[in-house]
Amino acid sequence: MCMLSIVIPVYNGSATIRDLVNALKALDIPGGHEIILVDDGSQDNSAQACQALVQSISEIPICFIQLAKNFGEHNAVMAGLHRAKGDYVITMDDDFQNPPKEVPRLLESALSSKKDVIYTYDFRAGHGMARRIGSRFANVTADILLNKPRGLYLSSFRCMKRFVVNEVVKYSGPHPYIDGIILDVTQSVSAIEVENPARVHGKSNYTMTRLFSLWLSIVMNHSLVPLRVGLFVGAALSVSSMVLMAVALVRSMFWNDAIVGWEAVLLVVMLMSGVQILLTGIVGEYIGRIYQIAGSRPQYVVAEAIDNGCR
Repeated sequence: MCMLSIVIPVYNGSATIRDLVNALKALDIPGGHEIILVDDGSQDNSAQACQALVQSISEIPICFIQLAKNFGEHNAVMAGLHRAKGDYVITMDDDFQNPPKEVPRLLESALSSKKDVIYTYDFRAGHGMARRIGSRFANVTADILLNKPRGLYLSSFRCMKRFVVNEVVKYSGPHPYIDGIILDVTQSVSAIEVENPARVHGKSNYTMTRLFSLWLSIVMNHSLVPLRVGLFVGAALSVSSMVLMAVALVRSMFWNDAIVGWEAVLLVVMLMSGVQILLTGIVGEYIGRIYQIAGSRPQYVVAEAIDNGCR
């Protein structure tokens, strides 16, 4: 056991991972720390770089987990959390936008605040427009659906107590959303502001497609709100249609004023068809995820795991 485990999901991070690990290795953490690298099916030579680090570092425990393919950031983090042994666990990105020098301060905040989870934030971060919009949208969605403390920014640079990690790794579904699982476990969360410099190598791996997939995980994995909205919309449309039918009947009986016009009929049909297709899609997404869970679709698959023998 050690005081701190640092879990880093790696995806096409060969340009930064060596310097990042060397900076983390040099940190003075009372009680000791370990580093866990999880390669999430990188297309560059990140795996070779991580293996070389394991073979060359002997000062602290370091572990490398190679996933069989790209499963996604949250799945990769789950693989690392299963391996982590520290009393506290910090997760961070592989691109230096989470500065290593902030790790001791994040741990100290967790120790002194007595909170179960400490997040970090810095709204001056140099992300692209699409990433900023997507991240903010995901956080607003979490505000509504996850009973998240208002204003809390859900960052991938976070520190968790051991008991929170133990509960998080119990989740076995194929589409984990770490922050949603955390908020299911505890509401004792806080945040500190940290430096978050601009990316120095490459570009963000989060495309709009990935952000949409993350949004779906937030919506579908941890909330029944979409189904309840669908129920409300269906009920509202049913009541409205009955009222309109009654109005049309009264006008026809007493004023001989029948409603005519194919345009109106077409608009109503299009509206009802669109709503039905949307609600069918929502129900289908829930059923599909249930099917994947029932079929034991893996959360991740480990192709190889090595460490430097310092455990």
